[in-house]
Amino acid sequence: MNRCRPTLLAALTLTATVALALSACGSDENSGKGEDKIASVDTGDKPSASPTPPPSSTAAADRPKVELPSDLKLTFEGAETGDPVKDAVLADNAERMRAVDAAIAGTDPEGKALGFYNTGKALEAAVSWVGQFEKANAAVTGQVRYFDREVELRDKTSAVLTFCADESKGFSKDKKTGKVAKTSVTKNSYVQYNTRLDKNADGVWQTSQILSTRGTAQCSPATLRTRPGEPTTHT
Repeated sequence: MNRCRPTLLAALTLTATVALALSACGSDENSGKGEDKIASVDTGDKPSASPTPPPSSTAAADRPKVELPSDLKLTFEGAETGDPVKDAVLADNAERMRAVDAAIAGTDPEGKALGFYNTGKALEAAVSWVGQFEKANAAVTGQVRYFDREVELRDKTSAVLTFCADESKGFSKDKKTGKVAKTSVTKNSYVQYNTRLDKNADGVWQTSQILSTRGTAQCSPATLRTRPGEPTTHT
């Protein structure tokens, strides 16, 4: 019987955003050098469709439809800032995060959305991350909440976005057996992201760089804060 391999996935915990002992899941890559902050499963049910992006981000033609399995729910807080450009950045970032999980889950086996919403080092890291799940025969399930999403526009075509992820209800699962790996919630169930996005010629805000830190005080509940988290590395 092909079971989820703890040794391999525990190693992934140190290189991306799978929580300790394979509990929390979500998508997380650590890629690129920065300036300033950055540069500065399938249950047989109908998959959930991608939310409609705001008008300012729908100009790009042929946007891929991102679908997730019904047992995986991603929630993105603070989607509307009142600034159409910032809202477009937030919308495309949300689709980027969904695209990674869709590739992992198998609802986007060709990775069309992955390449649509990522570029450069972030794309390389995302492809590597998805590949590691494939090698472990693992997927993600449960709920992941993204919050404290803040956009800083650098110019007309570049932006820095920081946000947190609550993976306390997100887990990895074995694709063959469906067994879910659950562990207790710790500060490492929370991840801080620091990303750079660049607007391409089609008007899509693609993630070009992404860094993550697990267990930071900025994202972890006060009751779980014991010591600062250490930056993850993607190898």
